[in-house]
Amino acid sequence: MKSYQTKAELLAMIRHKYAKYIAEFDDIPDHLKDVRIEAVDKTPAENLSYQIGWVNLLLSWERKEKNGEKVHTPAKGYKWNNLGGLYQQFYQQYAGFTLNEQVRLLNHAVDELCLWVDSLIDQELFEPDQRAWATTQARWPVWKWIHINTVAPFTHFRTKIRRWKEYVLQPD
Repeated sequence: MKSYQTKAELLAMIRHKYAKYIAEFDDIPDHLKDVRIEAVDKTPAENLSYQIGWVNLLLSWERKEKNGEKVHTPAKGYKWNNLGGLYQQFYQQYAGFTLNEQVRLLNHAVDELCLWVDSLIDQELFEPDQRAWATTQARWPVWKWIHINTVAPFTHFRTKIRRWKEYVLQPD
């Protein structure tokens, strides 16, 4: 897994990978947003829903802890070893949105996430045990949680949407 030495490096990578990821949706017409193909496990709408769901979930953990609430990770009623239901919840939650609306929602969430990351001091970002929601047996620092919920999926899911486009948007 990639590691970061500075907050600026992490923010630059989030923005870079996100820009490349989100640009892939520019040429997908909305009437194809729910087209499923065998070669790719998610439709374009599901791909975006997954990203919106995880970024907002990460932000909610921080918000809840700051408000003194108990944080259930990954989410209340879900366990780390069975996330399929959580993904389905994300897909259902954003199913009624157009691709453009989903892109706007994700843009907003990523902007909020970057503002939050920028507000953290190095100790909060790079040292373990800085947040109760981030304190597990693995003792990951907050940056690692941010990376696996932004940079990693933006990179991985960009590959998936590009593959989807190869099959569905092929010129006749």
